[in-house]
Amino acid sequence: MDYKKDFKFLEKNIVYFDNGATTLKPNRVIEKMDSYYYDYPSNAHRGDYNISMIASTEFEKTRDLVKEFINAKNREEIIFTSGSTESINMAIYGYFMNNLKSGDEVLITKSEHASIVIPWFDLENKLGIKVKYIDLNKDYTFSIDNFKKMINSNTKVISIAEITNVIGDKRDIKEITKIAHENNIKVLVDASQSIGHIKVDVTDTDIDFLAFSAHKMLGPTGVGVLYGKEELLKEISFIKGGGTSISFDSPKKIVYKDLPYKLEAGTQNIAGVIGFGEAIKYLNEIGMDYIEKYTNELKEYLVSKLEDNENIIMYNPRVEGSILIFNVKDVFAQDTAIYLNNHDICVRAGDHCDKKLYDELGVKNTVRISLYFYNTKEEIDKLVKVLNNNNILEESLGI
Repeated sequence: MDYKKDFKFLEKNIVYFDNGATTLKPNRVIEKMDSYYYDYPSNAHRGDYNISMIASTEFEKTRDLVKEFINAKNREEIIFTSGSTESINMAIYGYFMNNLKSGDEVLITKSEHASIVIPWFDLENKLGIKVKYIDLNKDYTFSIDNFKKMINSNTKVISIAEITNVIGDKRDIKEITKIAHENNIKVLVDASQSIGHIKVDVTDTDIDFLAFSAHKMLGPTGVGVLYGKEELLKEISFIKGGGTSISFDSPKKIVYKDLPYKLEAGTQNIAGVIGFGEAIKYLNEIGMDYIEKYTNELKEYLVSKLEDNENIIMYNPRVEGSILIFNVKDVFAQDTAIYLNNHDICVRAGDHCDKKLYDELGVKNTVRISLYFYNTKEEIDKLVKVLNNNNILEESLGI
């Protein structure tokens, strides 16, 4: 199906291949946010007047939509944040910082985003925990066997992405969680790259914490979600205090409100959350199974078209998913991106917030193409045609 009509931006005839960074926003999401600002622009959970109650109702509808979208057991397990980074930090500093001690071990991989890596190494410095890397397979994908080999009596947490943002490999979170829980290990999953591409089911996988951003799944920026099992969220310590989160029994005693409001102090991104709900409705109409199947097929088509170009170096061509990283021989990744931009093709170039993985790859930067359901084979054909030019470096530099 052609979904381009649902995105005003795509009327510009720009080829957008940077969906791993952020996805485009459907017209209906923008209209839903406009409706909030035009029709009921009040604070949520504050006023006893009609438009405030409408804002509160619309805000909480999104919480219910998120609950159903990830199949959580309770709506109270859905905490709104500013994005994946805040969600991950809330779990690490609010829960794990108070439940880990010196000598405890946390397992990650070298293909994790910096938003996972940095907080854990900060805790290593603060608490004396040990952060250890699970060895990857030769194609840089996750290894269940290597995970098992790393487990010992000190292992307390595994913290990984469900789909990585560079290699794009999909991890078997259900199997990983099963192994982890058999060894009394908690599981924190970064779903930033998976949430808009595959069906995520926290009840089936039994994970402990899940973090993701709305803008990676057609929603607005500045909105994210931390899912946690209710009993674990209740243990999260004071992170941010303010309106909505607390009530006072006396001037000297603070009583926290129940979940989820305990962890949502201050005025939330109301328009963003409401727009996020509309994005979820749209994704539900398309179907996550369709999105996964279609983007996998697009990547296969992309790889098949680039294989004949001897100047293209692909680093993850056989990894199923929607992400391809590559370089043009003897051309710096950013120069390739500039060259493609000159032809109205948007890609990402750099180390993609994953410097450790690039040490393993043996290169400093790559070009990343990340596909979504509104991309087409015709757009890939344009990309391939443009990349077949033997003078990419000269054109990118204006020589």
